[in-house]
Amino acid sequence: MATVQQWLAGARPLTLPAAVAPVLAGTGAAVALGAAQPFRALLALLVTLGLQIGVNYANDYSDGIRGTDDKRIGPFRLTGSRAAAPRAVLAAAIAAFAFAVVAGVWLIILCELWWLFLILLFSIPAAWFYTGGRRPYGYRGLGEVFVFVFFGLVAVLGTTYSQAGSVSPAAVCAAVGIGALASAILVANNLRDIANDEASGKLTLAVRLGDRNTRRLYLALLLVSQLMLLAIAAGRPWTALTFLLLPQHLRPVRAVAGGGTGADLLTVLRDTGRIELCYGLVLGATLML
Repeated sequence: MATVQQWLAGARPLTLPAAVAPVLAGTGAAVALGAAQPFRALLALLVTLGLQIGVNYANDYSDGIRGTDDKRIGPFRLTGSRAAAPRAVLAAAIAAFAFAVVAGVWLIILCELWWLFLILLFSIPAAWFYTGGRRPYGYRGLGEVFVFVFFGLVAVLGTTYSQAGSVSPAAVCAAVGIGALASAILVANNLRDIANDEASGKLTLAVRLGDRNTRRLYLALLLVSQLMLLAIAAGRPWTALTFLLLPQHLRPVRAVAGGGTGADLLTVLRDTGRIELCYGLVLGATLML
């Protein structure tokens, strides 16, 4: 039976900044539009956290029963390590998704934007079929697309719209920047696992692109986040303070560009999560000024 610590590790805390950062940035954009709705922001955060944890447990379950996680360099896996029964991990994924739905329904009722039900209902199967089902799209190189759309565009713009009733060019640029960083987290993860994923038949984007081009993609995604910040700062100069975070990029950029593998890329995964979290926090705060 898995311990509490193992269950927490199975939730993959290094990926959770991808759930927090978009809400921070989206709320800042909402305040910039003259709307401050802290409780709605909290509900949006609960939705993104529930979805992120749910997709992590679902991924653990689906990859575990397929045998993809039998030999791993990366973080601890509940199913693949046999620490927890597959059905228990599946139940944890379902519980996290249910939590996200409850918070999402509450948010929709408060803001009376009933069409958001469609996005909420679509997000659950999108999260499940990342690695679940007979033809998971994560095994076909489309995982980064899911992350960019749902943990970038949908999460940021949904947070802004649910509070302000509209979005701004700054919110759109923030959504693209956050989405690029969230995708970079997945790229770093899949870069580390290229050999194992290819051997097990998991054709991630990293497997399809190969080692060199995957490293280039990671660097390009970091660049996109900075270009979006530059576009925002042109209209809202205070947001240029977010550029002070650039030194955070040095270590992961050196590791990826320098050909780091294995444990080195675990550090890249952690550092990229921190970059996204700080990016969302500082950008969101400076959008409020």
